[in-house]
Amino acid sequence: MILAAGLGTRLQPLTHLKAKPALPVLGRPVIAWLLEFLRASGIKEVAINVHYRPESIKEAVQRYGPGDMKIEYFTEKRPLGTGGGIAAARHFLSRSDPAIIIAGDMLLDVNLQPLIEEHLRQEALCTLLLQDDAEKAKTFGSIGLDAHGRVKRIAQRLNLGDETERGVFVGLRLVSPKAFSALPGFSPDEAFEDLTDWFGPLITSGDTRIRGHRLPPTSLAWTPVGTPEEYLHANLSPSSPSYLSKEQLLFPGTQQVGEAHDVILGPGATVGQGALLERCVVWENETVPPNFAATGGVFAHGRFYSCTEDKNSKSYKENPRDE
Repeated sequence: MILAAGLGTRLQPLTHLKAKPALPVLGRPVIAWLLEFLRASGIKEVAINVHYRPESIKEAVQRYGPGDMKIEYFTEKRPLGTGGGIAAARHFLSRSDPAIIIAGDMLLDVNLQPLIEEHLRQEALCTLLLQDDAEKAKTFGSIGLDAHGRVKRIAQRLNLGDETERGVFVGLRLVSPKAFSALPGFSPDEAFEDLTDWFGPLITSGDTRIRGHRLPPTSLAWTPVGTPEEYLHANLSPSSPSYLSKEQLLFPGTQQVGEAHDVILGPGATVGQGALLERCVVWENETVPPNFAATGGVFAHGRFYSCTEDKNSKSYKENPRDE
């Protein structure tokens, strides 16, 4: 399952245009990257929950996703949170042991087989995939484990002590069918979170079947795409995933241009004479006006959106069409 129903508030204003999972990275929408990863991992059926701008997600899947996967959508009339979204799809997910559930705002490349084998061997209810990265923990927080890999701390929200190691939760969890019998007693239209409202109480009660699987960055390529800065980084500093060849990294029609190869032009995008772009992404079929100058952002829907904190120094013309 891909969790894709979020509002994308941290990625505004880009998410005023499309839902976060539909934003293009190297010409391919984020959700299409995730589907390619799941397909390469042997997954054939995927549930996707949608709420905000669902048409942009469905179009991205139809146009860019693998054509040989079965997709089932779960539409939320109001946001249900990670836990509520998973609970709404529990009948779909409980057909698999375990179900693989991932966040829809990242790029990911990891060998899932060892993770699945450990999850089954430990008879876990849930296994969280963690990255051993102290620097990222400063931004994203961390999950604390004991010496046996059991979750003892969830960021700053739950702490039972006995922590011997920690890692950053990268948004992928394995969930066993038996975990759904332990869902909290929320109504079907009530929002809740899986870590704090579902698995947290189980951990507090002494259940040892909520586990973490920690990997070093060399064994786990994780690129979050949750903020404008992260989105720009994902486009300009991509990793080379194992599930795509080097030739497939750029979606057909997408170009990497500029002296430093730091400008991504989507299919059909053009740049006017005299325009100067640095560290920019130009979306599909956009036309950058002549003599336009900008750095560190995205040109989409006829205007430039800065992806840096210092907007005044990075965007020289905010909206050329208003002139």
